[in-house]
Amino acid sequence: MSDRVLVVVRAGALTTVQDLGRPGYAHLGVPRSGALDPPAAVLVNRLVGNPPDAAVLETTLSGCALRPRRTVTVAVGGAPGPVSVGGRPAAWGAPVVVPAGELLEVGAATAGVRGYVAVSGGIAVEPVLGSRATDLLSGLGPAPLTDGTVLPLGIPAGPPARVDGAPQPRPPAELVLRVTLGPRDDWFTAGAVRDLTTRPYRVSPASNRIGLRTEGPALERARPGELPSEGMVLGAVQVPPDGRPVVFLADHPTTGGYPVIAVVRAADLPAAAQAPPGTPVRFVPVRRR
Repeated sequence: MSDRVLVVVRAGALTTVQDLGRPGYAHLGVPRSGALDPPAAVLVNRLVGNPPDAAVLETTLSGCALRPRRTVTVAVGGAPGPVSVGGRPAAWGAPVVVPAGELLEVGAATAGVRGYVAVSGGIAVEPVLGSRATDLLSGLGPAPLTDGTVLPLGIPAGPPARVDGAPQPRPPAELVLRVTLGPRDDWFTAGAVRDLTTRPYRVSPASNRIGLRTEGPALERARPGELPSEGMVLGAVQVPPDGRPVVFLADHPTTGGYPVIAVVRAADLPAAAQAPPGTPVRFVPVRRR
């Protein structure tokens, strides 16, 4: 048996394998999936010498603990938090050598929600439809990690980056989401559209990889009934019967019947991945390009 593996000692609240996803399969009902904060995943890969699309681990709030059976280089980024190797403090946001058999401990996030752990060579689980990403909605990809899971590692593609650390944006104190109204804003009253773009919302604790749920003013419908199911895109702001907007994230369904009042600019979605429950949310309208 190869010693190029990583043993999960503590899986944490929710730790999954993620890469840049599996785009191009929506017609088959398969979401894109992939890292919710792609810039963070790409950066930690670069720090350890991996290509941008190498598979990493995405943690949620409580971090994880890992033990390699061979000496590896790791980088931890995304949501900031304490990092230790063999019980000794180690750098966050920089390449760190973890000797064979030592414990890498990624502590609970001190800000933000999702951390990213890259390992030299990448997580080499079997790809499904060209991606190693865990998709919580469809069930494709490896299951969320549990204590004792053994993960195969790939062969390092290059040397780690020669940096002491890399700047990363801090999780937002206020989540500002630029939206283009439509395609179904006409299903809502003028007052509802005004409420969406002028009144405050907050991130709901019910948010997950499928969607960022909000708490705030319920949006009033101008039309009763439901639409026939239609295609859904990343960043769609769907409004279910309770009237509270839901921003679709990486594991979102590919179709839906609730009306979409607006669509969030893709560049704003990584910040949404790092907004903990209670974070203020503002939807800011922008013109169609």
